[in-house]
Amino acid sequence: MSKKETTNDIENDQIDSVQNETVEVEEQVVEEQTAEEKLEAELKQEKDKYLRLFAEFENYKRRTSKERIELFSTASEDVMKTLLPILDDFERALTHIEEDKEAEELRKGVLLIYQKLVKTLEQKGLTPVKVEKGDAFNADDHEAVTQIPAPSEDLKGKIIDVIEKGYKLGEKVIRFPKVVIGQ
Repeated sequence: MSKKETTNDIENDQIDSVQNETVEVEEQVVEEQTAEEKLEAELKQEKDKYLRLFAEFENYKRRTSKERIELFSTASEDVMKTLLPILDDFERALTHIEEDKEAEELRKGVLLIYQKLVKTLEQKGLTPVKVEKGDAFNADDHEAVTQIPAPSEDLKGKIIDVIEKGYKLGEKVIRFPKVVIGQ
């Protein structure tokens, strides 16, 4: 072998060695990039989980505070429902006492107690549902007790009589007005 061939072989070996090292370095860079991409993807996924959990928690807080406010505003609903028949009885008594002219003092006393009861219930958030004869019947807002033939054409499908008043506690209807509608 000549010196030139030996030098060529050595150079070729060095070139192969450098090429192998280059390939190894490139593989390491690709592996590092792949690892970085995996880490970035995991980080992005964890951030997304965190943001969703945070949003869910905020919705939970908002919902529970709304439910708590609702609970406080309607906490007396059961008491109010039990007092409504008493209120109805007062109204019936006042109607009958109006007819009796001899019971003037009794009427004044009953009226005073009735007004005091109504005022106290209104302070606690109870309000009557406004319904008048001749209003259009709406199944969402009224409870139809019966239907009778309408006295005139313009009263068909409308309220002819109010049997029992309806009441709201805050914004919630606790008793729908019971009405008679024209057929």
